Amino acid sequence: MSGAALGLEIVFVFFLALFLLHRYGDFKKQHRLVIVGTLLAWYLCFLIVFILPLDVSTTIYNRCKHAAANSSPPESSNVTGLYATAKPVPSQHPCFKPWSYIPDGIMPIFWRVVYWTSQFLTWILLPFMQSYARSGGFSITGKIKTALIENAIYYGTYLLIFGAFLIYVAVNPHLHLEWNQLQTIGIAAANTWGLFLLVLLLGYGLVEIPRSYWNGAKRGYLLMKTYFKAAKLMTEKADAEENLEDVMEEVRKVNESIKYNHPLRKCVDTILKKCPTVYQEKMGRNMDDYEDFDEKHNTYPTEKSLVKLHKQVIYSVQRHRRTQVQWQILLEQAFYLEDVAKNETSVTRQFVHTFQSPEPENRFIQYFYNPTFEWYWECLLRPWFYRILAVVLSIFSVIVVWSECTFFSTTPVLSLFAVFIQLAEKTYNYIYIEIACFLSIFFLSICVYSTVFRIRVFNYYYLASHHQTDAYSLLFSGMLFCRLTPPLCLNFLGLTHMDSSISHQNTQPTAYTSIMGSMKVLSFIADGFYIYYPMLVVILCIATYFSLGTRCLNLLGFQQFMGDNDMTSDLVDEGKELIRREKRKRQRQEEGENRRREWKERYGHNREDSTRNRNVHTDPKELNFSDINTNRSVSKYTRANNRTERDRIELLQDAEPLDFNAETFTDDPLEPESRRYQPGGRYLSMSNVGIFDDV
Repeated sequence: MSGAALGLEIVFVFFLALFLLHRYGDFKKQHRLVIVGTLLAWYLCFLIVFILPLDVSTTIYNRCKHAAANSSPPESSNVTGLYATAKPVPSQHPCFKPWSYIPDGIMPIFWRVVYWTSQFLTWILLPFMQSYARSGGFSITGKIKTALIENAIYYGTYLLIFGAFLIYVAVNPHLHLEWNQLQTIGIAAANTWGLFLLVLLLGYGLVEIPRSYWNGAKRGYLLMKTYFKAAKLMTEKADAEENLEDVMEEVRKVNESIKYNHPLRKCVDTILKKCPTVYQEKMGRNMDDYEDFDEKHNTYPTEKSLVKLHKQVIYSVQRHRRTQVQWQILLEQAFYLEDVAKNETSVTRQFVHTFQSPEPENRFIQYFYNPTFEWYWECLLRPWFYRILAVVLSIFSVIVVWSECTFFSTTPVLSLFAVFIQLAEKTYNYIYIEIACFLSIFFLSICVYSTVFRIRVFNYYYLASHHQTDAYSLLFSGMLFCRLTPPLCLNFLGLTHMDSSISHQNTQPTAYTSIMGSMKVLSFIADGFYIYYPMLVVILCIATYFSLGTRCLNLLGFQQFMGDNDMTSDLVDEGKELIRREKRKRQRQEEGENRRREWKERYGHNREDSTRNRNVHTDPKELNFSDINTNRSVSKYTRANNRTERDRIELLQDAEPLDFNAETFTDDPLEPESRRYQPGGRYLSMSNVGIFDDV
């Protein structure tokens, strides 16, 4: 099993990162370099979290092996034979290889490759790709130039910080500049920045994650919050539509001013390809009017203004598409939560849906997740499951907060994580050590990473599921993960006292801490900032528990969901009315489709049979002889016959009610959809019929 666990986790983590990226990104529309860069960043960060417990168990085994070798007699120190038979040595060191043991020399090389690759991504490559993706240039050279100019200040700031650390080491007479020390300075600077942000995100996640599950178990809480989201999303949706209209108006003016023989016409064509299809049909290319741009001294837009317009088009189209998809998803969620509220008082204990899912479910899911099981899960089991999960997560949060405040104490050991690991180390229970390490670092990662997925910086950074995240946000999330993961792992090793700089013991360090170098080069960071700054998590947890950040944002005008606020109540009522309106609209659509389907099943076969019998008894000679007369007379009575047939249909079924909230509607509710007005500016019925067909 040597190295097998490492290989299995490498493969598993890759598919996990690929699954999450598929949920948030769009493989078909986004650039391949953006997908590859984000996937590599996520993959390396998740890999560090999953492989670190194996490094801890291997380090504990190596410590035991060295202790046994130092305490055993020289004549009986056949170390290889003892480990091969997996028997305890006489010196009370029961050393045996763990099932996930990784041979010596593999882990240092593995951590060095993973760490420096992630640092290259987060500090150099991903910021450049981020600027390149947001650039509105029309060529690769123009985009690269824009990205270099935007990142000049970015890179200059980091060089200034690194220079400050370099000057500190050079001025200190007790230190001599070497390559390892320069490497340590760079690692310390990156970890300091990451730890500063890590504590802020961790303090929010430790409280908000258990509270979200506890509130999710309350009746009506999720439904009220969904109504609140609906009201906010409708405002954002209307703003996105208005912004798109303004940008499309600018594109229309540019399209009309720059003709096809202008040198910048290729740039305009590139902008038009990024516009929605509806606007492309409206604008189109005006190929009829030939106008030489040299003959008239008109003011044409410059290439720089077109680059800016191109950037605005990309942003507005992406935002409009995202709000449309999120609105449909939120409607489905609201309808389902309303169904849950209605089915809670059901006597039959059968879950009944108001609207059936448009996508057919799997037969396996239909067999096990039937209406009875769904009712028991949604109405009875899930609230209790959420409450139990919230209590368990709250206990984990308390353990983390306590350990963050006491992990620097080695005598006595007050960190609960260190206590658990040391108890398992005494018995060399490697399975327990790996499980305890994995659960601990996994919970810390969930608290930090979930906050990264939840936060939203206006419309510049926002991770939206269902393939609606833009390239800028994906790359930014990869940058955050690469900067947060190394200090997160160092903080975890400090909580478990596996870091020799924290435990102050002359023991073999883990392979991960060995590549970080000795922090004694910067003593004020190793002995001060790394130890006392994590205590700030207590203040952040208290502020999150009392929702101080939410209240401040609410005072600044950013509406947040608060139960004891009048603004929240107004938005909940507004969202409830919006959901009710959309529900009535969908019910009318389904009723209309059901009527059409019933009429086709009732009268469609009779019309087909009568038409078939009439064609059978018709004489072919008469048909050929009267071909010319038929062509002249059929179109004359087409409208009269269609109107008579519609009158007969109206007598057989009720006419559909008009939807005054729809974008377009006709006076005749039985008018087919193909004859309605299309966004392109023409009636499809007029486009498919010749001018003289009715003559």
